[in-house]
Amino acid sequence: MPTLKIHHIGYLVKKIEKAKKSFEALGYLVEQDTVYDDIRKVDICFLVKDGYRVELISPVSGDSVVSGLLKKYKNAPYHVCYEAADPEAAYAELTANGFAAIDTPTPAPALGGSKVVFLTSPVIGMIELIC
Repeated sequence: MPTLKIHHIGYLVKKIEKAKKSFEALGYLVEQDTVYDDIRKVDICFLVKDGYRVELISPVSGDSVVSGLLKKYKNAPYHVCYEAADPEAAYAELTANGFAAIDTPTPAPALGGSKVVFLTSPVIGMIELIC
């Protein structure tokens, strides 16, 4: 299995500014101000603390890709994002080991346009892979 490094924990929130203030009260620092992702119709903000990165994701419309998840899970972490030195090999290995892609690699404005793909496992749920 290719080495995967955790890039961030995706945290679904209803109100991104309020969530950002709560994380700042815990000692997190804003790494990147809020960015609008028009592909997924979400606002995204990255915060860091002690070597950990949290991605706050908030839907901006009812047809956002995460609106349904927010109704189901409320404010909660919902995915771990990984990066790999060889993303193609990592993707092939993950799919060979039971992970199923739920979308195709698409640009992520909050990650400088790098492509990402979301995959699910019936055992551990959703992950994201930076391609």
